[in-house]
Order: sequence, then C-alpha cells, then structure tokens
Amino acid sequence: MKILFAASEAVPYAASGGLADVAGSLTKSICGRGHGCRVVLPLYGDISEEHRQSMRFVASFTVVLGWRNQYCGVFEAQRDGVWYYFLDNEYYFKRQGLYSFYDDAERFAFFSKAVLDMLEQVDFEPEIIHCNDWQTGLIPVYLNTLYRASPKLREVKTVYTIHNIQYQGQYDLEIAGDVLGLPEPAVAMLEYGGSLNLMKGGIDQCDLLTTVSPTYAKEILDPYYAHGLEGFLQTKSYKLHGILNGIDTVSYDPAADLSLLENYSLSALKGKQRSKKKLQLELGLSPDSKAPMLAMVTRLASHKGLDLVQYIFGRIMDEGVQFVLLGSGDWQLEKFFREMVAQYPGRVSVTLGFEPPLARKIYAGADLFLMPSKSEPCGLAQMIALRYGTLPVVRSTGGLADSIIDVGDDGYGYTFQSYNAEDMLGAIQRGLADYAQPKKWVGLVKKAMACDFSWEASAGEYIRLYQQIVEG
Repeated sequence: MKILFAASEAVPYAASGGLADVAGSLTKSICGRGHGCRVVLPLYGDISEEHRQSMRFVASFTVVLGWRNQYCGVFEAQRDGVWYYFLDNEYYFKRQGLYSFYDDAERFAFFSKAVLDMLEQVDFEPEIIHCNDWQTGLIPVYLNTLYRASPKLREVKTVYTIHNIQYQGQYDLEIAGDVLGLPEPAVAMLEYGGSLNLMKGGIDQCDLLTTVSPTYAKEILDPYYAHGLEGFLQTKSYKLHGILNGIDTVSYDPAADLSLLENYSLSALKGKQRSKKKLQLELGLSPDSKAPMLAMVTRLASHKGLDLVQYIFGRIMDEGVQFVLLGSGDWQLEKFFREMVAQYPGRVSVTLGFEPPLARKIYAGADLFLMPSKSEPCGLAQMIALRYGTLPVVRSTGGLADSIIDVGDDGYGYTFQSYNAEDMLGAIQRGLADYAQPKKWVGLVKKAMACDFSWEASAGEYIRLYQQIVEG
C-alpha cells in the first residue's frame, strides 16, 4: 500500500509533542513492513539549516485559498528509509514556533489544500492520506468537496487520528469562505456549537477514525473527556478505533543513547546507578545514592495532575525522596516549583523549559517516574521511563491505563484510579516501599526494561485498518 502521512510536526524536523514522535516513528515502522509511507509537513522557519541542506527542491505551484493565490514550494528529503515532503510558504511558516498565531486557521487551511495540490505535482499516488489532529482536519473536507474529480485523488481514502481532543481548532463561522476558501456545502460539515470546528470536519469526512489508545477511544465518548464533542463522536463511533502508540526503541536505548551520563543495559545495570549519581551532581542535588529519586518530565498544565502534586508536595518530600522536574507551562505552577527548590535545598531540582538531552538523563537517572494525569490520550513518557528501567507511578486513564500494569498484579508500575491526591500518594508510597528492598527492586527494574513498547504491534494494527478501507 501507499500512505501519505500528513502532520503539522514530525521528529527530527519540528516537534512540540507526541504527534511529532508518532509521525517520525510509526511511518518508519510501516515502511519497514514493505509499504510505501511518506510524510508531509510544513517547512517551518524553525527547521534547522542542517536539515535543510539534505532537502531537494521538487516543484512549485499556486494554492487557491478563497480570494488568495499563494505560492507553495515542495522540497523532499529521505531519513531512515522514509521520504518527507516539506511545503514551503514563508508568509505562513517562516516564523519562530509552530502554533499559537492569530492566523493559524488560514495557515493550516493553506497546508491542507497544498497537500492535495502537491499530489498533482509529485510522483507519488497514495491510496490513503492519514491526517492528524485539527491542523489537518480540513484535508478530508477539501478532498470530498473540491478534489474528487481529479483522477489521482478520486479513489483516495482518508484516516483521521485524534491525538488530543482538547485542541479542536475552533474559529468564527465568518472565516469559512473568505479565509478558508470553503465551499458552501462544507460549512455544515465543520459547524458545531455555533462555530467552525476543524477537528469535527475531519471526524465527519474521514473514512476511518482512530485515536491513540483503546481506553481513550472509550473516554472521548464521555462528556468528562470529550471537551464538547461527545454527542457528535457518539454518532461516528462505528468508525472509531483506539490503537496504542509506541516509541522508537532504537532512539530510546539506554545501551546506546549518547545523551546519557552512563550507558547501561538489562544485563549490565550498574550504569543506571552511576547515571543517577552523575545526575544528582549535574542538578545540584545531594549525592545520596540511597535517596529514591522521583521525577517528572511534563508540561506544567492542570490536566497533567500538577495540582495533585502541589496539594501534597510537603508530604511527598516527607517520604525522603529527591524530586526532579523538567517542564514549563502555567506560570503559577512554575512559581510554586521554583519556591520548592528554595524550601528543599539539595533535594528538589526544577528546570523550566524543555531540554531533550536532559529529559533522557532524567529518564535514566530516576527511580520512579510520576504521571498523575487527569487525562492522557496515550502518553509516551511512561513507556520511555520503562525502557530506561524507571518505574512509572500513574493514574489509570487513557493510554496510561493501557500501558501500565500494577506491580500488585504482577506488573511493572504503580497505578491509582481516582483523581485524588491521597490515592496518588499511596501509589508513590508503595513504590518507595519496594525501592527499600534492593533485591526486589532490581527484579522490578529488569521487568520494566524487558517491556516491549516498540511500534511493531501498533503498526500492524494500522496496516490492518488501512487494508480494510482500501479493500472496501
């Protein structure tokens, strides 16, 4: 089969979250199974000169968007066996950052139309266009209303994946024609609750709908998780499937990861303890090898469970842990954690921002990894933590429920069910009790590292669904 994976970000070129990891890893696994899978994304100004040097100009054309006639250039590059297309328009994409601009609706409407126009120009005829999140929600809409007459696009099917339903691309109805260039019949496809909802359009018009874990597929039919789309999703549940994301186990390999302070493996674990000691020194923590290290690598946002951590932080520290945080977001949470560094010198480290090499050092050096999320579509951090032999403490929601089995059930992590600070503390305490038993702890670390969260199983499931819609 031939699949075009349309995404607003992909590692290693441009990344802000889990979608980038999926675009860079799932596609590689699909290609590895003998299928033709290519990726298309915007040529952002943030893409490094090093990456640009490997790109080759392919074509240029004009994209008609409402009353505008906009230039689009196409560049291509190959990486890890996958071909990438980059769509160039400096007016829309030569900026610092990927999102949160006043004209994001227009920017990604341009991108969505340009993806379809590009297929008239390049030597690749996909059977499936796999769209992702609200930024590409217009692709199935444009395809079904404007492009079905094209011989190259007449039979193309679409898959649409919801990575996080909280971000839906909602805009005023008035921009439908003038800004987005939508034909009148398409407006009804996107209208929801008195506004345009680009995610709703993708859900409505795609041939197959997926999300990033089986549990999240059930949760988004519930008002608690669906952010207003539950009613519409219930009418489309017949085409909804939940497939758990994986991770790139070649990139995330403690035996070969060049970011680590010490490399180690399942059969040679001493390097993990040395990683912890060196991380303590790097972060200004007391060099205490016996102190359990509890870590978080996260956006500082309410749905990540930081309010639970804030509520009982003193009681967590009373357990004798060292606490390490890497992330940024809500300024009040940033302020709180900065204050905790001053209150617990040598025991709390907070790094605001996101530094990928430091994140890997934390995965390797920590003992327990905390993810008390209110909602978590899939989550990759818990899988990465396991790969590095760090046991997750998670709330059982979304992909966390699908990926982490409690130690009490012969698993490799510590889970709690209700969104409650006391329950979270209880799970942390169970982890610390096991950590205090060195022989048992080594066994749990080995079990964690033996877990397989590669893309192999998930890629196979996507291929099965692709074949299902192509064959009708």
